[in-house]
Amino acid sequence: MVCALGSAVCFGAATVLQAMAARAVEPGPDGGAALFLRAARQWRFLAGLALDGLGFLFQVAALRSIPIYAVGAALASSLAVTAVAAARLLGVRLSRAEWAAVGVVCGGLALLGVASGAEGDRDGPDALGYALLGVAAVVLLLGPAAGRLPERRRAAVLGLGAGLGFGVVEVAVRLIDSLGPADLAANPAAYALLVGGAAAFLALTSALQRGSVTAATAAMVIGETIGPATVGVVWLGDRTREGLGWLAVTGFAVAVAGALALARFGEAPGGAAEEGTAAPSVSGEAKG
Repeated sequence: MVCALGSAVCFGAATVLQAMAARAVEPGPDGGAALFLRAARQWRFLAGLALDGLGFLFQVAALRSIPIYAVGAALASSLAVTAVAAARLLGVRLSRAEWAAVGVVCGGLALLGVASGAEGDRDGPDALGYALLGVAAVVLLLGPAAGRLPERRRAAVLGLGAGLGFGVVEVAVRLIDSLGPADLAANPAAYALLVGGAAAFLALTSALQRGSVTAATAAMVIGETIGPATVGVVWLGDRTREGLGWLAVTGFAVAVAGALALARFGEAPGGAAEEGTAAPSVSGEAKG
């Protein structure tokens, strides 16, 4: 659980550092790619990338130790980290309701920490790896298909797709037992991890560039928590401590609800803080 929380802290802090780097660069008329390259010259942006990498390592360690539902809820809490860091470093004013949502997330994670057992010891059905690869492929094709939808609905669909892609990564990590080249080449979960992660990033980036940040992030939180948690419990043997199943369900629901209340911080706040608006983050946020 410490690794899961460490991952959330890394992802949330990385978002704010990358947003600070983006704010320090003149947008210019030459598009997002040039903006990315200019921001990448700043130490804050590079520090954010380093935190992203460290957060992913923490995420992998957590997924190998505790149930997927606990890791998913902890990763969703990175929005609370982003909110608190944005209030401190970017001058964003959090309302009382948003501070309350931060407290709700922390309370839900505390309940999960008490109730969570060890990770499941089952490998799931043989077809699970191929099913993950299929879901990753669907997410990859989702962008062009969602382009015809109205703006808010498009953002929600792409955000949900991104959440499913990140969920594929969470489950795939559990299905990879050996890092030997031959074993990885023969394991469909390894391909699902790569395709799912890339597809999720592309879907979320598209959603945040072309639609509502709040709608995209809320849908992403749902996609990356509920589906993987269900797979972990039904097929991989994830369980709670004896007699504490109700507490785990409560903690999971509370933590996810708090994250949804903070959905506008799925993309780090920038620009005019006093207006409470959200400006684009360089990376598109919402890792994991």
